[in-house]
Amino acid sequence: MVSTERKWYVIRVISGKEAKVKEYIEAELRQDRKLAENVFEILLPTESRTTLRNGKRVVIERLSLPGYLLLQANMSPEVASTLRFIPNVLGFLGGISNPSPVRQTDINKLLGNSDYSELNNLVKTPYKVGESVKVIDGPFTGFHGVIEEINTDKYKLKVMVMIFGRQNPLELGFMQVAKED
Repeated sequence: MVSTERKWYVIRVISGKEAKVKEYIEAELRQDRKLAENVFEILLPTESRTTLRNGKRVVIERLSLPGYLLLQANMSPEVASTLRFIPNVLGFLGGISNPSPVRQTDINKLLGNSDYSELNNLVKTPYKVGESVKVIDGPFTGFHGVIEEINTDKYKLKVMVMIFGRQNPLELGFMQVAKED
């Protein structure tokens, strides 16, 4: 069965060779017209990390999926075979001969393009801003506070808690607090 629409696929590559494989595929796209008509986008998912070196903040780009490459293509057996025999490629996620496409929602999550309405439909937030809660887990167990912010992506709450006579913000998970009656 030949796919006739653009779908995302995951190529397994030798770890550390991701950029080389991407360059090689891009070079093949310039030479092979059939491949160029069926391959649309090649991505190396990266994430930014901030570290301190010698007292200075340094931002480092790192691969978020070492050993994998994302590819948007119309996958046919010919295209799959061509990509499979590129140096340093181990195969496809889902099988060598019949690669499985990845859902667009999963690709959006990897790339950080999640649709917030989609997330809100999936997650029913049990808390509301301004609601009083009691901390039931962690080092601040027993403290009472008021919810200031809700982050449904990370299942976290920003709760203002009175500690030593001052309001202090705490970032707590949904499971670390309970509603007060």
